[in-house]
Amino acid sequence: MKSNIAEILLAGPRGFCAGVERAIDIVELALSVCQPPVYVRKEIVHNRHVVEELRTKGAIFVDELDEVPDQATVIFSAHGISPEVRREAERRGLRVIDATCPLVTKVHLEAIRYGRENYSIVLIGHQDHDEVIGTLGEAPDRIHVIASAEEVEKFEVPDPDKIAYLTQTTLSVDDTRDVIEALRRKFPKIVGPSRDDICYATQNRQAAVKRLASDVDVLLVIGAANSSNANRLVEVAKMAGTRAYLINDVRDIRPEWLAGVGRVGVTAGASTPETLVSETVQALSGNGVTVREVHVVEEDVRFAIPQELDQIARERGVPLPSRTALRPL
Repeated sequence: MKSNIAEILLAGPRGFCAGVERAIDIVELALSVCQPPVYVRKEIVHNRHVVEELRTKGAIFVDELDEVPDQATVIFSAHGISPEVRREAERRGLRVIDATCPLVTKVHLEAIRYGRENYSIVLIGHQDHDEVIGTLGEAPDRIHVIASAEEVEKFEVPDPDKIAYLTQTTLSVDDTRDVIEALRRKFPKIVGPSRDDICYATQNRQAAVKRLASDVDVLLVIGAANSSNANRLVEVAKMAGTRAYLINDVRDIRPEWLAGVGRVGVTAGASTPETLVSETVQALSGNGVTVREVHVVEEDVRFAIPQELDQIARERGVPLPSRTALRPL
């Protein structure tokens, strides 16, 4: 790939977060300890490369549970599911392994609590995202999805003194802040979670992009088109005045993007494997091109595998690989 690139700046952190690592581990471990076939409802994470690799190892991906035979083993994706889906699985005797990210589960629990206390709940997020669909199912009569500050102006609730907000975990920190501020102006008594719902990994990757943005001529964000957090990284860079493009892999790079470019930034969404970053850097590199990492924070978060997977392993007398010790709470 011919260009005038002199330096490549790699954002840190980038790529897989703890929730994605856990979800992928769950599928791989399930394939090793469960009797085949093993089904996965929806994409385990929003990345085609990850899904295809797991499919080659034996995972069967389906859109809905009606594609799964009764009594079979099914894994729920990292984005979470509604209670209705869980009830259907129980009714059909499916053996469930839940790979929902614990940070998404936290939002579900908040929705349940506010719903039980008769709050009107504003869920800040994108209506068609799998995570929002799952959270919405916890209190469908009380949750209202809002995506922008503009929508707040025409939004009304029965009791302005009894309103709460939650957020999708993969949103832009800045955009979410704007919506929350608009909600607080209109509903002064609105309450929210004690800690920010936006995932630590989402915040860290956005902070890294902000650090990089002013130092590069163009930023390449590696991630799937349906990855919310990857799309938000592009938005963050553009808000900082930097040209940015979302690519699924190196084949999506257009030569005109790099015309006259001396310094390129590269980052990756939380569902993107590091191999795609390496391939991109290799394609952009040439004689005299230097590669430098720009770190804003080190991440050491790990999540435990679900108890139901450990139970299946014990029942079958199949020890889980020792790498599970790397996923403490």
